[in-house]
Amino acid sequence: MRAIRVASAALLGVASFTLTAPTAAAADNQVTSPVFSVSPSTVAPGGRVTLSANGCNTMATATSGVFDTVTIRPGSSTTAVVDSDARVGAQYSVQFNCPGQGTGSFNLTISGGRSAPTIGSTATATAPGPARGGIGGSIGGLNAGQLAAGTALVVAAATATIFVVRRRREGRQH
Repeated sequence: MRAIRVASAALLGVASFTLTAPTAAAADNQVTSPVFSVSPSTVAPGGRVTLSANGCNTMATATSGVFDTVTIRPGSSTTAVVDSDARVGAQYSVQFNCPGQGTGSFNLTISGGRSAPTIGSTATATAPGPARGGIGGSIGGLNAGQLAAGTALVVAAATATIFVVRRRREGRQH
């Protein structure tokens, strides 16, 4: 019985280490290309969208058939007003251009009513790398301190679990 508990605790430790290892590798490979974002990805006619090109060192541009071309300064974002005659239910392409660093494209959906942006309604992508979803790319990358703190929390939780299981077992001896 003790061997099963020890084996399961060891397996839990290995699993937690395995799950944190890809995060450490990802932190070392920082994305150097710009990260474009459109928030929200669904908007009503006449609504506003926030456009950003994080990591672009030059003036970026965003164009679409549903709003006028806008310029995005390095390290900032800008707001565009969607045309009030935009067709409800249609998807319009938003094209980003960061000269010398990359391009990106998103679909902007036009809803039937006023929309409020949510965390899940943001769209992000990198150029020319993989897509980054979630909260719109506002979280850059993890640093060594964050990785160490996360690993320490996992180890502390696993250790506490082992001690609780052992104390329970010792108190139940027949």
